[in-house]
Amino acid sequence: MLRAEQVTDAVAYHGEGPCWSPTWGGLRWVDLLAGDLLTLRDGTVDRLHVGEIAAFVRPRSRGGYVVGLARGIGLAESPDGAPTPLPELWSDPGVRMNEGGCDPWGYLYAGSMPYDVTPGGAALYRIAPDGDVEVVLDDVTISNGIDFSPDGTLAYYDDTATGRTDVFDVVDGRLTHRRPFVTGRDASPDGLVVDSAGNVWVAMNRDGRVRCVSPSGDVLTEVELPVRLVTACTLGGPDLRDLYITTSREHLDDPEPEAGALFRVRVDVPGRAVLPYGG
Repeated sequence: MLRAEQVTDAVAYHGEGPCWSPTWGGLRWVDLLAGDLLTLRDGTVDRLHVGEIAAFVRPRSRGGYVVGLARGIGLAESPDGAPTPLPELWSDPGVRMNEGGCDPWGYLYAGSMPYDVTPGGAALYRIAPDGDVEVVLDDVTISNGIDFSPDGTLAYYDDTATGRTDVFDVVDGRLTHRRPFVTGRDASPDGLVVDSAGNVWVAMNRDGRVRCVSPSGDVLTEVELPVRLVTACTLGGPDLRDLYITTSREHLDDPEPEAGALFRVRVDVPGRAVLPYGG
């Protein structure tokens, strides 16, 4: 069992979506319900307000970033510039954007969730570099982490309400043959990241830990945190061996002083450079 160290104060109400990129100087994550991007620079946290919701952030291959907004995405031309919202993907104010990630070909996968967690009330969208949008999954409850194997042949995905992490085959850039990868009793898998060996690191929300699972489905190690609401993780740092973990204090009945802080732990296997959005 590894133990994570606290990196920041409890700076977020609902921290999510960490992403390491040299384009903005290191680690960036979101304070989702505040609509803010948080960037860790020289031990301090810079805050950039982008809208009602800031669900996820990824670099763009042409510079700037893409961010998940309340009901769609926004594009910024520079690392610290304000995003320009694109047309909304849906109109229902009871559904918001949640988590997202990119594939090796520059497509963005962005998923939603209903505020009231209505079963099947959300979707997973595939957004092409040219802006074309299609629905990949239309019966989702809480669309969360998505990432790809190092060779691009597999995709791992969490719909948290199912209590499991699923895996897809990737054929001609398309997600096919969805099936359970890891299932746990009373599990709430949230954000995830795949390292350079193909291991899948999954934030276990409400359980206060991050679990590392091999490509064959074996649990290799776990990271323990002092807070229950562990939301997402990514690998970063100069050698990509720092596992950064975001946390939340949303709906906490019992106060946890560290909830909403960013945590970090050193791991043996490095991550990979983040996959950017091609748009």
